[in-house]
Amino acid sequence: MKDTLPLYRDFSSIHAVDPEYYSAKYDVKRGLRNADGTGVLAGVTNISNVHGYVVSEGDKVADRGRLSYRGYSINDLVDHVVAEDRFGFEETAYLLMSGELPTAEQLATFRSMIDEQRDLPDGFTANYIMKPPTRDVMNCLARSVLQLYAFDPNAEDRSAEHEIDTSVMLLSRLPRIMVLAYHVMRDKFHGDSMFIHHFVEGQSTAETILSMLRPDRSFTDTEAKTLDIMLMLHAEHGGGNNSTFVCRALTSADTDPYSAYAGAIGSLKGSRHGGANNRTLMMTDDIKQHVADITDEGQVADYLRKIVKKEAYDRTGLIYGMGHAVYTLSDPRAELCHKYAERLVKGTEYEAEFRLLENIERLAPVLLAEAGKSKDICANVDLYSGCVYGALGIPRELLTPIFACARMAGWSAHRFEEIVSGKRIMRPAYKKTGSARDYVAISDRA
Repeated sequence: MKDTLPLYRDFSSIHAVDPEYYSAKYDVKRGLRNADGTGVLAGVTNISNVHGYVVSEGDKVADRGRLSYRGYSINDLVDHVVAEDRFGFEETAYLLMSGELPTAEQLATFRSMIDEQRDLPDGFTANYIMKPPTRDVMNCLARSVLQLYAFDPNAEDRSAEHEIDTSVMLLSRLPRIMVLAYHVMRDKFHGDSMFIHHFVEGQSTAETILSMLRPDRSFTDTEAKTLDIMLMLHAEHGGGNNSTFVCRALTSADTDPYSAYAGAIGSLKGSRHGGANNRTLMMTDDIKQHVADITDEGQVADYLRKIVKKEAYDRTGLIYGMGHAVYTLSDPRAELCHKYAERLVKGTEYEAEFRLLENIERLAPVLLAEAGKSKDICANVDLYSGCVYGALGIPRELLTPIFACARMAGWSAHRFEEIVSGKRIMRPAYKKTGSARDYVAISDRA
């Protein structure tokens, strides 16, 4: 029946816009990108800076990547936490949300606030996570955030106190919801045994995730602190990334915080955004299937060359985990991920895969240049993150949800800034194409 309707049959042709309109006629910034790939300036922020190039005399010039949170280098934030042998994600969240690094007393208070919010409302797990079960944890996260609105008697309160309280609550609960949703999904759709662990008071976010995820609740200090580093690296990445921009756009309409954060989660789920890490893993799987010795640089190069020529893997010509919209010569998140992953994978089954990724990082720019593609390409955080999560025993279904749990800190900071400083609903323009048409009576329509 559906195939009789042009709505279904001619979907692509109905919704196609002549590409000429984007460039030759109206100079439309597709994807809010300039012709050289730089982003269209849409706002100002004090929260973070993502630096990957400089513009000199109108030309985009590649530069080493730098990422800062509230002016502090991500390298300094991570390296100091590691040197002091402690957890840093909660401190990072406080920095992003408050603008300053906390004192020891302030950090203890903030951690206590997070700890106090871990409990979900009575019946929430049974009624909203288990019913109905979902095949995608990201959808459950978004749905759960919207459902928590119903448990908040002051959900429409726009005061600073309520905004902060809501963000802290979601920062606390999203990791629990994520793990519970995963176990429900595995039980309902894959026939696994379902178990539900209560959280342990006083544990960090990273410890809580591993403790609730594993049947025996055990984990090493190195595992927990490596996951903590990953949370720090994913906590924020500027106002222009898609999910943060969505959060700010929704906030500019003066919607409630639950709707804004649920929208951001929906954006992050996309395969062009947070879901990109799984594409890198699938590519790595394909390479391992088709390359006899993944430690042999020549064999790896031969197969990567086929991928670039669209003769192998998904035939897109893309090497996933390489390239970024801003970073050109280096991605500081990828460098830190590589630096601290080595201690985790050394001597494990994941070390060979780690060396494969190093070969990909080294070979990809050369092979892409051979094919006439951009030479200013570097590894992004997705290249190594999947291997790290694999070594931590974290299933692939949770890679993007963990990203969301971490990015809740950045989304909160940007929502706060939009509330205080935005003051205007986002309303970009779209140029209408085509000509006016006269109405045709239903009896006269072909």
